Amino acid sequence: MDKLRRVLSGRDENEELGLTSQVLDASTLSYSTRVKWFVICFASGILCSILGTALLFLPNGIKLFAAFYTLGNIAALASTCFLMGPLKQLKRMFEKTRLIATIVMLVNILLLIGWHKKVLALIFCILQFLAMTWYSISYIPFAR
Repeated sequence: MDKLRRVLSGRDENEELGLTSQVLDASTLSYSTRVKWFVICFASGILCSILGTALLFLPNGIKLFAAFYTLGNIAALASTCFLMGPLKQLKRMFEKTRLIATIVMLVNILLLIGWHKKVLALIFCILQFLAMTWYSISYIPFAR
């Protein structure tokens, strides 16, 4: 379990435990609670995205689609804050290897919320999905 904690927190096995360990251990949520909330947040994000996609086919469902699909993607993205912490998540989002994917993803989130034509909304949705995939793959070593 400690090895999994080190991997998820970004620490190497041979790194000194020092202050980083004290800050990690001093958090208000236990590790099992953080993992549970990660799963809950990620699953609700997927559910919202699927619900948004289903609502797209209703008459005038483009606004509901944009809201639910974007809320789902934000929830799935925010779920990792439970594992890493919000500040570390933001720092990692804007690292050199993820900067373009993060910007493309955020721009498409804003465009999807503000657009009301189905064809363009679908294009922004696909671009947002591809950017989220690119962003997610950037966390896998040697996958980029």
